[in-house]
Amino acid sequence: MRRRSFIGMLPGALAAAAAQEQEPGRQAAALSRPRVPGTLSLTARRRGNQPPGGGKIRTSERVLRWEVAQTAIVICDMWNTHTCNLSAQHVAVMAPRMNQVISAARSLGVMIIHAPSDTTTFYEGTPARQRMQRAPKAPSPIPILASCPRDEAESRAFPIDDAQGGCDDPIVKKWTGPYPWTREHPAIDITGFDGVSDNGQEIYNFCKQEGITNIALMGVHTNICILNRSFGIRQMTQLGFQVVLARDLTDAMYDPRTRPFVSHTRGVELVIEHIETRWCPSILSEDLTRVIQETDTPSSVGMAARPRI
Repeated sequence: MRRRSFIGMLPGALAAAAAQEQEPGRQAAALSRPRVPGTLSLTARRRGNQPPGGGKIRTSERVLRWEVAQTAIVICDMWNTHTCNLSAQHVAVMAPRMNQVISAARSLGVMIIHAPSDTTTFYEGTPARQRMQRAPKAPSPIPILASCPRDEAESRAFPIDDAQGGCDDPIVKKWTGPYPWTREHPAIDITGFDGVSDNGQEIYNFCKQEGITNIALMGVHTNICILNRSFGIRQMTQLGFQVVLARDLTDAMYDPRTRPFVSHTRGVELVIEHIETRWCPSILSEDLTRVIQETDTPSSVGMAARPRI
């Protein structure tokens, strides 16, 4: 009886195995990263009135302890090209270093989400794209908007003038055709359990599914997309995530020929200072590349030792 039952089961088992072989993308997309122990130590910098109401802006730092299983890095709009030549050049310089950081963070167990806006069709059908699309819709405390631009009050206080776009090319060309970017910069690897999405609702759904409560944003541009996108700083802080900006892996659209007439580097710093004052702390990206010693051992308290599939 047992032999006969086993033989009877063989055709079904072989058919299932054949189906898996025919749909490798689907099978891979169903997998989620293992949740492993490990605690990041982030030195978070903020600015504010100290003492409150004193009228003086002071810098302060505090240490954040983030579990890797609850942490994601979101890479914003690190495109393969840009309408502004100098912006494209800044991204090309930044991308290899960014790849080193996310590679180290990925190996620790941090989730990596690539968000190259307007280019997700390039990634359709890939496991990285599918795992973001398949997360079930999660209820949110506020509506998730397609864009979160600065309001009037923030516009008045904004430290740089980017009304004309902020391109600092010697001769700024008016762009009339479709945007030239087609994918994320090729120096940045999309691999392993990474995800790809430029949709705030998808990213929110996925984070809720995976128990992610902490988000480190990096990429471009600090004064526009990093703040404005549906997955950007404004939206994610309002949705209740703990958010930080990797201040050494970002750039702004700022032209020194406009207010406040400082260097491009200083213009980027002014936007970072504005974010630290109004929205969230900033960190140095190297804090994402290591965990506190012995927090990643099997005996770590509160973490599941068995990978989650």
